[in-house]
Amino acid sequence: MKKSLLLLAIVGLALSAAGIFMFLSVRTSAAKSPLTSVFEVGGQDRRIVQRSFEVQLLVDGRPLEEYYARGKKYVEAREGAEYEVRVRNPLPYRVAVALSVDGLNTIDARRTTAWNASKWVIEPHGTITVGGWQMSSERARRFYFTSERDSYGAKLGQTANLGVVSAVFFRELRRPIRITPPRPVYKDDGRRSDVPLEKSESSPSGGQAAPNSAKQRQGSIAQVPDDDYAATGIGRSVHNDVRWVNLELESQATGEVMIRYEYYPALVRLGILPRRYERPDPLRRREDARGFEDRRFSPEP
Repeated sequence: MKKSLLLLAIVGLALSAAGIFMFLSVRTSAAKSPLTSVFEVGGQDRRIVQRSFEVQLLVDGRPLEEYYARGKKYVEAREGAEYEVRVRNPLPYRVAVALSVDGLNTIDARRTTAWNASKWVIEPHGTITVGGWQMSSERARRFYFTSERDSYGAKLGQTANLGVVSAVFFRELRRPIRITPPRPVYKDDGRRSDVPLEKSESSPSGGQAAPNSAKQRQGSIAQVPDDDYAATGIGRSVHNDVRWVNLELESQATGEVMIRYEYYPALVRLGILPRRYERPDPLRRREDARGFEDRRFSPEP
């Protein structure tokens, strides 16, 4: 299935139809161009064909160690730490990635299928780093590890999918005209992180309901948030410019990557990590005990 998209000039035109799509410029190390894009398309779910796409969670610029168990990939969340999601495209084609955190799209915080989601675009053999929820055409708010009660999902009434980062990739069908905007960098814009969200900034079209509306929450399962488990909060405000681009996609997804993140005690309970012991550890000493040694008689104490 092909989808025709309209290119919106940077000078700014009115968004009057669902077929107009947006791309966001973010910090990137793409092999051929610094262009990073997102767009939204309509359609249906397709069977996933796995490719060697790479998704990593970064804290202080370094990827968190990954653990493989139960057919999933896990990382240990660090309470209060800001993090970024780094996504690599191994293909010689431009791809679009639907990227969600805690079940919410990182661009508009909507809960949709991967095909219907707004998407980031990655250049051939390129890499992008997404560090926060996109709030408007020029502002994002950082991801950070927190409790379920403090999570962005809990604020929006969406607590059924906390603790997961998911990326679904679609290959470009035909390469459109390229626009190369200046390369932006996430930087603090001085705004407080507790400023209420403006509806006009929460929705790319400006005329649709905010993602925390009752309609957006339909179909979600209300769960009681828990302070013992990791989720992602909506943190400090940072500058991040937005542009619009025109793109056609293959209707079948090319790959999918999912990462589960939990605090250390939860990973222990799941059997992903062993329990940590104090040093020196008396129990480890006792585990080294032996029943016999080379001695003929009992010594005096």
